[in-house]
Amino acid sequence: MQWQGIIEFISVAEAQSFTLAAQKLEMSVAQVSRQVSALEQRLTARLLHRTTRKVSLTEQGQLYYQYCRPLLDGLHEAELALLQTQDKPVGKLRITAPVYYGETVVAPILHQYLIDFPQLNAELLLDNRKADLVADHIDLAIRLGPMDESSLMVTQLGSRIHHVCASPQYLDQYGTPHTLAELKQHQCLIGAVNMWRFKEGTQHREISVNGRLRCNSGGSLVQAALKGLGLVQLPDYYVDAYLQSGQLISVLESFALEDGIWAIAPRSRFIPPKVSRFIEYLQTTLLAE
Repeated sequence: MQWQGIIEFISVAEAQSFTLAAQKLEMSVAQVSRQVSALEQRLTARLLHRTTRKVSLTEQGQLYYQYCRPLLDGLHEAELALLQTQDKPVGKLRITAPVYYGETVVAPILHQYLIDFPQLNAELLLDNRKADLVADHIDLAIRLGPMDESSLMVTQLGSRIHHVCASPQYLDQYGTPHTLAELKQHQCLIGAVNMWRFKEGTQHREISVNGRLRCNSGGSLVQAALKGLGLVQLPDYYVDAYLQSGQLISVLESFALEDGIWAIAPRSRFIPPKVSRFIEYLQTTLLAE
């Protein structure tokens, strides 16, 4: 009875919203509100300021939160310690990954993982924005590119190469660039930003490019490149199949930049099998490719 309402209170305090807290807890907003109200009545203290636009902690709520958060963390670690004694992944695994990479690479591996471990449930959240793993209750995040997450547990899964490529028809008509400076003479298919990254010797370089088409979808840019509309720079998992078939041709290969593919988890003394085993699945599959 003493724990009743505490998890709901902490979730609301961190989300600053009853609606967001309810979504994370997979409860109704009414249930969360009732639990928090009952907690306040039991403590005879007002913990939250409630307005139509915002929820914030009162002074007493801030004090109570500071004591309850470590207790809840301790309870979570106790559960993880118990799970460590179990060999098979169980429970619910929440994963986040970039949209295209998640759809084409992570999802098929996760599907096989669920087949192999039928007692496990999973939620795959595809989003190109970086989630807050602790606040969003994420067990594992897949991240691409340079890594600076020193406060989290980081495992490298593999690497990716950024190819500049075009269709044979485009190169026949406009020529093949051999230096980075020549990119200014070409139509470049631009993604979210108009800076392309390269490695020149031991240095990383960023080159500003221009072109007639800009799109924040890598898949759409691939289709444009296949139709001869210009050069495109994309990671290997977008273009490998087309390079192998000859539908696209890689250029400026000596300048191709390679960076990492990472699994990121909240730092903890105990890593549950559902997380550690899935990281092993990812490593085994990606290293085999």
